[in-house]
Amino acid sequence: MSKVGIIGVGQSKFVRKYPGSIRELAFEGFKEAVLDAGLTVKDISASVLCSAPEYDKQRSPAAIVAEYLGLNPQPTFYVETLCSSSSTGLKLAYSLVASGVHDVVAVIGLQKMSEISSAESQERMGRGGDIQWESPFGTMMPAYYAMYAQAHMEKYGTTLEDLAAIRVKAATYGQINDRAVYRKSVTPQMFTDPDDMMSGPVASPLRVGDCCANADGASCIIVANEEKARRFSKRPIWILGIGAASASVNLTGRDLFTGLRVAEQAAKQAYAMAGVGPKDIDVAEVHDCFTIAELMAYENLGFAKPGEGKELIRSRETYKEGRIPINVDGGLLSKGHPIGATGGSQVRTIVLQLRGEAGDMQVKNPQIGLVHNIGGVGVYGNVTILGNQ
Repeated sequence: MSKVGIIGVGQSKFVRKYPGSIRELAFEGFKEAVLDAGLTVKDISASVLCSAPEYDKQRSPAAIVAEYLGLNPQPTFYVETLCSSSSTGLKLAYSLVASGVHDVVAVIGLQKMSEISSAESQERMGRGGDIQWESPFGTMMPAYYAMYAQAHMEKYGTTLEDLAAIRVKAATYGQINDRAVYRKSVTPQMFTDPDDMMSGPVASPLRVGDCCANADGASCIIVANEEKARRFSKRPIWILGIGAASASVNLTGRDLFTGLRVAEQAAKQAYAMAGVGPKDIDVAEVHDCFTIAELMAYENLGFAKPGEGKELIRSRETYKEGRIPINVDGGLLSKGHPIGATGGSQVRTIVLQLRGEAGDMQVKNPQIGLVHNIGGVGVYGNVTILGNQ
């Protein structure tokens, strides 16, 4: 198996309403990645498009995007695992390159969510659950994660203030991320002010401030085998470990409600493949679609024992200067969540961190980074470990 390196990363700005088409949106992330990698379209031997269906009227969007980006007649693949689509796409690209089938593959994440209303978007997200036994009863994403928050609070004494602290951290870094949707400060007091939007109830105990926002956006990751990676890039970032897992769609098939088994299992695989453990991670991106999701990720990834994740945010250990900096680009809570583009955006952040190119968000001298990307309510889980050595 060949070593696989990331040689180019790109991302559009995440916005509430993108004025162009999906192909134009895809181009924004793709162009930046191609320029970053220092190659041409002809050097790319295959592409993978990652998005969730039903937000755009175009069927088979991979074909449209490949044509627009000049990637014909190279093969293109379409991948969908809900919110983890582009990290699943990275796993596919890794496999294609490591096996020798292709030498350079572009992973393009994409979602234009603004073409439908918020209510329609929530309904489609709800159908990520079982449409026969769960989603008809109104179990949309906030309601699902609210149940996890209730369970965590009941068992471990986690508080609303702990969840608010995670949102405050996200806003701290979202303000300095020029690709983020939400670039305003957030204070704990906003969660207790009945006149502030942040305190508005969504699904108890989650409030508006505990939830990420939908967005339009695109991302792109270009991976290559070792020979091409060293030829094109002065400093490729290597994929050291990659893990993935799935779980029962119906929550009645779950045995844990204070964390996500898929994250635990994917992390175990990725750590074993990379030959590292939680203490070796210098910087991480975790899937914080809701504040409780970030808190559970602390524990599922081994950064804290079960029930002790709240101590990391209370002691600010997940801030940029802390023991394990997490989501120092603002995370989904500040960047927004264009479903198919999210995983690629997370990978881009870690690649920039490991290169020392993250600007005001830069963590001091990181060597190993981790990306945790979840699809649905823990239906899919991907963990990727990257290194600059």
